Amino acid sequence: MSKGLLFFICSCIILVLSAINLSVGPIVNKKVGLYDSTLGSSWGTLNCEYFQDHYEDMRTSQSGKDLKYKEGRYKEECLRKKGMYNMEYTSFIFNICIGFSCGLLALLHLMEAKKDFVPKTGLIGLICGVVGFVLSFVYVVYNGIVYTKYYDNDNPVFKKDSEGAFAVLNGDKYICFYHDEPANLHSIVAKYSDLIKKQYNYDKDLIASYESNEVKVCKQSPVECLYGKEIPVSTITPNTNPDPSNPVETPCKYLYVDTNPEVDFSNKDLSDRFLTTLILSLIVCIANIGLAIFGILLFKNPEDDKLSKFETVQSKI
Repeated sequence: MSKGLLFFICSCIILVLSAINLSVGPIVNKKVGLYDSTLGSSWGTLNCEYFQDHYEDMRTSQSGKDLKYKEGRYKEECLRKKGMYNMEYTSFIFNICIGFSCGLLALLHLMEAKKDFVPKTGLIGLICGVVGFVLSFVYVVYNGIVYTKYYDNDNPVFKKDSEGAFAVLNGDKYICFYHDEPANLHSIVAKYSDLIKKQYNYDKDLIASYESNEVKVCKQSPVECLYGKEIPVSTITPNTNPDPSNPVETPCKYLYVDTNPEVDFSNKDLSDRFLTTLILSLIVCIANIGLAIFGILLFKNPEDDKLSKFETVQSKI
């Protein structure tokens, strides 16, 4: 396969995948980033300097862990969410331009038009491939961090297992599944990457289980886990048994999140968008590397393999 054709294939991959990214991107399609009440603005206009200044001001008055999980976290969250916002628009649009321009030039050369322009096309491909790789890679990093570490501050969803539980009975205490440390109030909230799981979306069996006495009596707020990984049974007050004719034994074996299960797949849709753009952007990174490599080859040796063989046969005849 000639290097000119491979150059064209890499361009097409960049163009097609970037167009798909543009159609599913969570920020571009207004699924996230419109407004964040905790950070005080949409992701694109966040004032991260304020959070940096506030962090420096609080360093002398707050303890290490409180500073880490409050002012320190919000400072990093602001920088990363704003960075992802900017890079999503920049990388998607720039890669579409790269894919279209380099693909068009490569197609002209494959049709044996403007053969004297081949070295310049190779140089353009090299420059575009390097710039496209850098932009795509930076976006992948921001996307990966936001996807796995943060959540929607205005619509937090408590972490729970596939049955809706967040703690299990162990002797005279409950053990929380998702406790980190008391200062980390974010540990009990599901991140964007968690929302793809079935317990955060429509699940017929989970909805049915929440209608049972066992769950209704044992529903509690996961905020209890912020006070420590272990919750004494004596501090938990079971809800009133909704069906006296079918009493539930207490203490409860599990504690269940006190919010009702979801009735749609909006959480999965959001998580899928993050994951899809992350994976496709990684492939675009590889395609940009290929574009740069084949651009170098075209620049150094503009003679196409197939064309050289054809001319060699003609000279022998």
